[in-house]
Amino acid sequence: MSEKYVYDFAEGNRDLKDLLGGKGANLAEMTNLGLPVPPGFIITTEACKVFLDSGSAPKKLSDEVSEHLAALQDTMGKTLGDPTDPLLVSVRSGAKFSMPGMMETVLNVGLNDESVQGLAKQSGSDRFAWDSYRRLIQMFGKTVLDIDGDHFEDAIDEAKKAKRTDNDLDLDADDLQALVENFKGVVRQQAGREFPTDPREQMDLAVEAVFNSWNADRAILYRRQERIPADLGTAVNICSMVFGNLGSDSGTGVAFTRDPGTGEQGVYGDYLQNAQGEDVVAGVRNTLPLTDLEQIDKPAYDELMSIMAKLEGHYRDLCDIEFTVERNKLWMLQTRIGKRTAGAAFVVANQLVDEGMIDLDEALQRVTGAQLMQLMFPKFDDEADKQQIAKGMNASPGAAVGKVVFSSARAVEMAERGEKVILVRRETNPDDLAGMIAAQGILTSRGGKTSHAAVVARGMGKTCVCGADALQVDLKANSFTAPGGIVVNEGDVVSIDGTSGAVYLGEVPVSPSAVVQYFETTLAPEAQDAGELVKAVHRFMIHADQVRRLKVRANSDTPEDSQRARRFGAQGIGLCRTEHMFLGDRRQLVEELILADSDHGRQAALDALEPLQRADFVGIFEAMDGLPVTVRLIDPPLHEFLPDITDLSVAVALAEERGEPDAKAARLLTEVRRLHESNPMLGLRGVRLGLAIPGLFAMQVRAIAEAAAEQKLAGGNPLPEIMIPLVGAVQELEVIREEAEAVLASVAQTAGVDVPALIGTMIEVPRAALTAGDIAGAAEFFSFGTNDLTQMGWGFSRDDVEASFFSTYLDKGIFGISPFESLDTEGIGRLIRIAVEEGRAAKPDLHLGVCGEHGGDPDSVHFFHEVGLDYVSCSPFRIPVARLEAGRAALSCAVTNDSR
Repeated sequence: MSEKYVYDFAEGNRDLKDLLGGKGANLAEMTNLGLPVPPGFIITTEACKVFLDSGSAPKKLSDEVSEHLAALQDTMGKTLGDPTDPLLVSVRSGAKFSMPGMMETVLNVGLNDESVQGLAKQSGSDRFAWDSYRRLIQMFGKTVLDIDGDHFEDAIDEAKKAKRTDNDLDLDADDLQALVENFKGVVRQQAGREFPTDPREQMDLAVEAVFNSWNADRAILYRRQERIPADLGTAVNICSMVFGNLGSDSGTGVAFTRDPGTGEQGVYGDYLQNAQGEDVVAGVRNTLPLTDLEQIDKPAYDELMSIMAKLEGHYRDLCDIEFTVERNKLWMLQTRIGKRTAGAAFVVANQLVDEGMIDLDEALQRVTGAQLMQLMFPKFDDEADKQQIAKGMNASPGAAVGKVVFSSARAVEMAERGEKVILVRRETNPDDLAGMIAAQGILTSRGGKTSHAAVVARGMGKTCVCGADALQVDLKANSFTAPGGIVVNEGDVVSIDGTSGAVYLGEVPVSPSAVVQYFETTLAPEAQDAGELVKAVHRFMIHADQVRRLKVRANSDTPEDSQRARRFGAQGIGLCRTEHMFLGDRRQLVEELILADSDHGRQAALDALEPLQRADFVGIFEAMDGLPVTVRLIDPPLHEFLPDITDLSVAVALAEERGEPDAKAARLLTEVRRLHESNPMLGLRGVRLGLAIPGLFAMQVRAIAEAAAEQKLAGGNPLPEIMIPLVGAVQELEVIREEAEAVLASVAQTAGVDVPALIGTMIEVPRAALTAGDIAGAAEFFSFGTNDLTQMGWGFSRDDVEASFFSTYLDKGIFGISPFESLDTEGIGRLIRIAVEEGRAAKPDLHLGVCGEHGGDPDSVHFFHEVGLDYVSCSPFRIPVARLEAGRAALSCAVTNDSR
């Protein structure tokens, strides 16, 4: 059966997003629901893929488009570009996943010098017709012919200047007709060709431009940011035009069925009279609240409210809707599941459960660990002194502080130097995406809550204030002026509150989030008089804990961190790094250990370290009483605890130059040079260190065992687990295990109390993963050290590569995301799969976990659930994220298994 590349709206449905894109599939769905959708058709993503792969459209595409265009003309009773009563169409992108503003749209296709006269006659408005024509040339020039939009904006500014006005609406039909001729001149000069007057040529070129926009720089950047696959392609939606710019009885707007910023129920959105859709999204004019439509056109408003309720009930979720009113007639131009802030995601999902639309399982699948992490960031301190200089629309919540910059490039430049910036623009456009990503927050003087800045910021979880129209932004002077004559220049610090819309001069202190405060207390939300957000988080955390299989432990090295981890829901410690206990004042003892020139001297240094380590473990065992504590024996090379070789060399040389040689420093320098390694991450560390320095690991095991015995004698229930790092061969583990078991037995006999402790190893060397079946014979547990496993598996030195070439790899699409941030499931994940399968085959009751920071990465948690690990371990602050994602992973796996 030959490939079908074009579908009428009535032929599709919302389940065909892969083929028709999200916009096309939802237009089809609304058509099938009987809603007022302008007729049209969709060119599939498959056609786009052929075009991108071969450089030309499929051979049969033109004929299919002609066939559907003819059917559309029959339906409308009009012909594309007809001189007397023209059919006009929009050509719009529509990928599977929403990419707001990242790809192209061309409106009013079909207008030329003849059809504009017919449009004027049929509409009864010369001004409307010429305004539509100038919009076509402007959009076509920018989108299809790649002309810098400033050329058109400058021409509009000149026309307004000649008219002595700042308002586009003050330009009459004659002004706009002159502007059309001016725009044609811009096309002729900048593109080296005439503006095409053949309607079908306009449409075909616009379709190709939409296809090409899939690989535009901003689209590529957005896909990387949102982790959208690069091979999906975009559909193209060709829809008969309806007009919101016919006069005061017409308009265009964007509506949400609930507030996408807070999740609150109610009427939410923007409306703009006598305008086309791009005017709302571009933010070139400040909008009216959607509620004002009730006074402007109550029948259209009432119908819109009814349709919004129908769509939310049908999709069972918050819906984002674009609509146009043409001479009091409502038309639906788009709907989709609405982007929302992290807080709104939790609140809306909770509301839908209460309303019986979805169950708790589905609600949990609609919130993410990444969203929960956003909610754990701080907000401005309510009690702090603040100097508010302006107020805009609260477009995307959060608190952001930084130096003001006025261009995307400058934002990127300063952010790369480690400076926090606030990107200030009149309004943003898709080309500002890089700067929006780099900035702490975005502030615009124009636009509403559905402008480009607002939509993109909400999707990224970035703080944003829009429409602060009291600010006079001067991009040439790199400054803005606030009421009262306050001038803010580039580099000055401002603070923006995306929750209230307030803009403050200077740095405002921040306070913890309500969600963090909830996790920090054992009180139920009701007892805290919590808001809807905390109640929703509480409900979903309980449900996640009920359905998850993976346990969640903490990476913690101190009693304080351990206590916090337990409050955050940790079920033990998966990684206690003992090397952190050798820092501070204890460095002196490490130096003595290294400088010891006899067994007696070395043992004396170990004996001095042991009680200090024991005291550390006592506090941790107390904090985690009744829960497992996995203690990793010392891992890094000893030279990391010594002075820098350069600094020490200089100190020794200066002392000798002064005639006051420092014998101890000189000896220390000799040892530092002896221990120096070209690649210390692959040198004398981990188990190798325990084998090379007699008594080092035994001292640590004894401190663990004595601390556990002390806690047990005091009525506690310590559950220590001893983890040997960097094992690559089972023989290494066997030697250390024998030594550890002897120490444990000795302490038990001396203390008069049994001290059971599991002994296992980290799997962080690729050879260990590939020989896991052998190593399992000497281990009671494996814990995957994914940081080192990633380094060694990729051949990367993490400290070097992230600063040197990772940005290039990300830019070129070699990485979608750093493998240190989210696990490389294909490569490093395969090593983990092998180790799990072979380890469990050799020892079915082998306990398996992960203790790299990947244990708190949402995507990685799903992989760890899938391969059958027993627990993940992460930093205390990420424990709630891991708990939530472990619940979501269990539900996702169940759905996948049910569908097989």
